[in-house]
Amino acid sequence: MQIWAGLGNPGPQYAFHRHNVGFMALDVIADMHGFGPVQKKFQGWVQEGRVGGDKVLLLKPATFMNESGRSVAEALRFYKLGLDALTVFHDELDLAPFKVKVKLGGGTAGHNGLRSIDQHLGADFRRVRLGIGHPGHRDRVTGYVLGNFAKAEQDDLVGMLGAIGSEADWLAKGEDARFMSDVALRQQD
Repeated sequence: MQIWAGLGNPGPQYAFHRHNVGFMALDVIADMHGFGPVQKKFQGWVQEGRVGGDKVLLLKPATFMNESGRSVAEALRFYKLGLDALTVFHDELDLAPFKVKVKLGGGTAGHNGLRSIDQHLGADFRRVRLGIGHPGHRDRVTGYVLGNFAKAEQDDLVGMLGAIGSEADWLAKGEDARFMSDVALRQQD
């Protein structure tokens, strides 16, 4: 079994923030792959299902971004899984808007959700980095990530999320390069 954690903040006021794109990705995967109903568990919301032939637990921590690691660590401990079973979907300032990159391990680049998971579990987990672009100056970062996607970005956002959901089978199989390639191809259509 794999645990795919999407990072975001709970509550309708945060739903369309750039910082919540990890939650959005999980919602699309759940819809496209027919996951079961949402349940409250592990200080968050979970849905169980299959992506291709692989069993996946989708987890959206309800702990707010800065404490995401508590929820993720609890789920991994419950299922007695190692970091190799964890994939984290998160917003990435250092990627162009709507680019999708997968990497194993690495730093937190100031991302509080990643920092929390790193503190609770270590850094050697797979990350699906969802590009939101950078506002240009460090002083504008907080307002930018905690702001909604612009109306002009809606089509690109929907395209990225749809491509992730459509190509999720490759991610479940551990075919990260194929996943990134096929997501990028879908976004060109």
